[in-house]
Amino acid sequence: MLHGRAVEEDRISALVARARAGESAALVLRGGPGIGKTALLDWAAELTSPGGRPLRVLRASAAEFEAELPFAGLSQLVRPALDRLDRLPAPQRQVLAAVFGLGGGAPADRLLVGLAVLSLLADLAEDGPLLCLVDDAHWLDGVSAEALLFAARRLHAEGVVMIFAARDGVFPAPGLPELTVGALAPADAVRLLDPQLAPEVRMRVLGEAQGNPLALIELPRVVRAGDAGGPLPLTDRLQAAFHGQVDRLPAGARTLLLLAAVEDTGDLDVLLRAAAPLGAGPADLRPAEEARLVEVTGRRLRFRHPLVRAAVHAAAAYPERLAVHRALADVLTTPDTADRRAWHLAAATTGPDEQVAATLERTAEQARARSGYGAALAAFARAAELSGDADAQARRLLLAAESGLQSGHLDNAVRLAERAAGLVNEPAFHARVAWVEGHAWFWQGGHQTAYDLMSQGAQLDPGQRDALLVAAFHPAWYLGEPYLSACLDQLATLDHPVARYQVAAVRGRPLPLATVAAQVGGEPRERVQLCGLGFVAGQDAETYELASGLVARCRTEGVLGLLPTLLFFLAEAEFFHGRHRDAAVSLDEAVRVARDGNQPLWVSQLLAVQAVLAAVAGDEARCQELVASALGGAAAGAEAGGRAWTLWAQGLLDLGHGRAESAVTRLAALQENPYAHQVCAYRSVPDLVEAAVRAGVPEQAEDAYTRFSAWAQRVDQPWATSLAYRCRALLSGDEQDYLLALKAGGRPFEQARTELLYGEWLRRARRKADARGRLHHALGTFDQLGAAPWAARARGELEATGLRAPQPAASAAADLTPQELQIARLAGTGLSNRDIAAQLFLSPKTVAYHLYKAYPKLGVTSRTELAALAL
Repeated sequence: MLHGRAVEEDRISALVARARAGESAALVLRGGPGIGKTALLDWAAELTSPGGRPLRVLRASAAEFEAELPFAGLSQLVRPALDRLDRLPAPQRQVLAAVFGLGGGAPADRLLVGLAVLSLLADLAEDGPLLCLVDDAHWLDGVSAEALLFAARRLHAEGVVMIFAARDGVFPAPGLPELTVGALAPADAVRLLDPQLAPEVRMRVLGEAQGNPLALIELPRVVRAGDAGGPLPLTDRLQAAFHGQVDRLPAGARTLLLLAAVEDTGDLDVLLRAAAPLGAGPADLRPAEEARLVEVTGRRLRFRHPLVRAAVHAAAAYPERLAVHRALADVLTTPDTADRRAWHLAAATTGPDEQVAATLERTAEQARARSGYGAALAAFARAAELSGDADAQARRLLLAAESGLQSGHLDNAVRLAERAAGLVNEPAFHARVAWVEGHAWFWQGGHQTAYDLMSQGAQLDPGQRDALLVAAFHPAWYLGEPYLSACLDQLATLDHPVARYQVAAVRGRPLPLATVAAQVGGEPRERVQLCGLGFVAGQDAETYELASGLVARCRTEGVLGLLPTLLFFLAEAEFFHGRHRDAAVSLDEAVRVARDGNQPLWVSQLLAVQAVLAAVAGDEARCQELVASALGGAAAGAEAGGRAWTLWAQGLLDLGHGRAESAVTRLAALQENPYAHQVCAYRSVPDLVEAAVRAGVPEQAEDAYTRFSAWAQRVDQPWATSLAYRCRALLSGDEQDYLLALKAGGRPFEQARTELLYGEWLRRARRKADARGRLHHALGTFDQLGAAPWAARARGELEATGLRAPQPAASAAADLTPQELQIARLAGTGLSNRDIAAQLFLSPKTVAYHLYKAYPKLGVTSRTELAALAL
């Protein structure tokens, strides 16, 4: 029975009730050691379904030693459900089989593991509500934490509840609700105390325990022993209390406890085999059990509290710790315990040992092969410490740095790479260092440092020169001039397909995108960089085809990590083509995946493009909120990745709302270094020209127009030519330029804007009859696209000609969220819920939930009716 935890019990009970109703939820319990988080998880595990049937419970308890073992925590939680692997989509089934040693396979996308876990839990919940409990989550290994948090954030309608217990200030879980488990109220604290305590002892314990349940139970023993107390923090006082209990145990019991403290799995067979050479055996368990320091269930030993483990470890002398690590390494000889053996050998080694270092390096390579890059980093780094010579140490440090780059530990990647560079004086090695450090700095927004490292590294090794210079183009792009020109000069000397395309896209006649894509290889990671360049070359349609094909491959193959980048390019193409709803759908999914994958650069970019769409719709509050979010995640001293797009968004918002002078200020800033060459800078020039003319300062747009006109001639696309004519029409007032713009042909939104501007020109020329047709057509397009400010302007102009403007037709799809629209479209093609779930990285029940919400909004009741709608 718990005392004083009604709030927490009610919250957990409500989550379980939702699971019984087919909903899902997640919660993080926060609190210090001994505050009662584990007790709450124990209480939750005993909850029953109506009729007294126990809930299905999966449970894991992370341990400090396992933090370096990839998938150790995940294995604890989901191993009981692995008999359902064959029910998962093939990529997910294969990645979990590889993770748990049930099959081979190449390293998979790290987010795919989380998706596979989500699918597995959802399938398990088909039999009834499922409760997943993870204790001491702050000690989860990195890949387990990432996979479980990915699944938790995507739970929706499966009937699954996930509850994590973690200490304050660790185990970041963005996007999940949290509940702080605080101190007990005085009345509840008194109820936990032994009623036989003397009054003075009672008062002292109540004062020192500060409402901590574990302290209320354990401190009376210390106080009775005459401990004078003191200013120690409560956690240290508790550990001291357990320390005293451990000291009073016989030597054999202490040995067994120390083995358990450093082994962490609690496997009694392993512990007893390791204990035998150290003079301990099964009989030595009894004193520890009688002291209530541990409990044994079946063949598993469990410490009653993590502070007991900490006290046992602290009480042991250093030679004793080395001896138990060595004893454990001696008995962990099976293939499935190789990782544990390697770490115990490393812990038992006090100086350089090449044999142990090689063993740990093999562990790191195995972790990397299972996408456990964070664990590989730790193992490579420890192997480097144990290396016998400088060359081996440098090699392993660089391998650790490369793993840090792949796992997102960018600060560690830089630090380890720099240490490696200081140990050797080999140009080719230093070029590899430049690759790692350059990418780490780039992904953190350190564009200048990244460019310097990559461009300098390219001079060190001819074999790595091309790859480094091609990569250096990206930070140079963000830096602007003179770095971009210097980089392009070097790229122009290379015989490399991507380099040729980079130079042609920025400086010359664009090369055929599909041809170049075929030359760089078939893997999505090799082709993705071409998508952004396609927009620089004005090849929007070709870029859409390339990006959409790569997105389809990533969905099929489960490559989630690339999706935010590719969906960003796809959304750009959709927006440029006037398919604003499609762009909103792509961006909505991309933001969710980018956040799941901790990709702040792409989160910023994606939110900024969403802000542009909000500006087109005239939604000022949402636009400003998205701009603030896009700019808010930048690293200290770095500019947010979406900065340029936010300038366009705010300028477009001002233009739509008639704030021409403010629009000029924002849009003109895009025409300056370091933005002037970027995609959104060129694409926003027609907006700048219109704003400058409306503000009465056309001269402020003339230089930008000259650059845009030259670019339009170079890319030779009808829509770009149309926009160049429109800009000239605004600046010159010549009707022929409007007619040429309309004849050249443009995308729906831009063509409608040209018609609006021409219609306004015609009305001012008192040619109302001629203006009406142009304005009426423009209004229809604006209403269809949801471009409210432009629709309002067209409606006002049309009515000023004496013709009553029609009201916008109601759209059945207008009330759908982007995710509902995406799912409804796929369902309309005949895909099953399971097929849609596999494509969108959701669970089938979540798909069903969204369809359930979409049907009434669309006025349909079946997939057949969906197929007939124009969504």
